[in-house]
Amino acid sequence: MAFETDTFEEPKDRLARLNGELRNASAQEILRAAISREWPGGLTYVSSFGAESVVMLALIAEVDPSLPIVFIDTGMHFPQTLDYKDEVIERLGLTGVRNITPSETERKVLDPKNMLWKTDADACCALRKVRPLEPALEGFGAWVTGRKRFHGGVRMSLPVFEFADGRYKVNPLANWTQGDVDAYLEEKNLPRHPLVSQGYPSIGCWPCTQPAADPNDPRSGRWVGQEKSECGLHVERNERPRVF
Repeated sequence: MAFETDTFEEPKDRLARLNGELRNASAQEILRAAISREWPGGLTYVSSFGAESVVMLALIAEVDPSLPIVFIDTGMHFPQTLDYKDEVIERLGLTGVRNITPSETERKVLDPKNMLWKTDADACCALRKVRPLEPALEGFGAWVTGRKRFHGGVRMSLPVFEFADGRYKVNPLANWTQGDVDAYLEEKNLPRHPLVSQGYPSIGCWPCTQPAADPNDPRSGRWVGQEKSECGLHVERNERPRVF
């Protein structure tokens, strides 16, 4: 069951208020409002510890390093991602990171040879990412994402605040450009994911991630050759592909 949001304000009214007030606010202002005022004790960040994740993680560390952070360990991450995660946690002093894994019982039934990604990438994402996230979000009324409009596709119209599947989403970096990301990384001297220098501007699981095919499209190395651009975490339930 999803976290019950405040009853005194309908989601559409709350979204109108928040997007009106904070549409052009800084990422820090958005985070402070979300953490301290809107969802105190009821907010989490879901992080892949990918190419640009350290930006949001550093912003969180500035505001509240104890904020709960969910990392979905799909069992298919690059080894470099797992090492990088440990480095970033220590560097930023994050104390709320929790690892979430797919159901091992379900994996043994549906993907015993760990090859599902070859035959049905949507089903693999559902097994290893989407379904594990549901219980991880129990008790939270909202969650933070690191999505940005410049990543293109459906993200080009991304608002700062959304409401989907019974929870709010907070997108503090929606307005950021690649230049903003690069400038913040340099200003804070943040460690980069080691695969970025090898041509990976967007990093997911190793079977479905390649160096970017188009340098102007950060996500052009994800699910190459497939009509797929999202793992499903940010797709509403009724719009997700039908899988087992």
